[in-house]
Amino acid sequence: MIEIRKLSLADWESIRAIYLEGIATGQATFETVAPSWAKWDEGHLPFGRLGATFPAEQKIKGWAALSPVSARAVYKGVAEVSVYVAADARGRGVGRALLGGLIAESEVNGIWTLQAGIFPENEVSITLHKTFGFRVVGTRERIGKLKGVWRDTVLLERRSKVVAID
Repeated sequence: MIEIRKLSLADWESIRAIYLEGIATGQATFETVAPSWAKWDEGHLPFGRLGATFPAEQKIKGWAALSPVSARAVYKGVAEVSVYVAADARGRGVGRALLGGLIAESEVNGIWTLQAGIFPENEVSITLHKTFGFRVVGTRERIGKLKGVWRDTVLLERRSKVVAID
């Protein structure tokens, strides 16, 4: 059984360690170093910061968070999804529990569109997002360089069926 709870500053070292594992794969982010807590905190919405634990371990095994896509008021209901799972917890349902919890949390807070940019090689993450109703909008070709190599990202989005779009 996986427990999902809100993250706090006290979880930062676990969040950072899992983020560093994701960075090391070369398939999770364009980032090459983990930010400070202050920078991470500033870059994410105050809600939709979730951690996953197994009751027997009580250690954060994955985290998910929402980032605003723009400071413009018209995009206040659009957020970008981040989901990271510790290497020793992958394949155990952590990503599924986190993404499901994040979607619910986003809708309670008025988010009508979630988006994700995922490297095409990260097929597990793309499949996970599709399972929750994300659809592929397109591929952003050569959108950025990672360690000197141009990389594509697959852009996915999910429209809420709960938060009304008038």
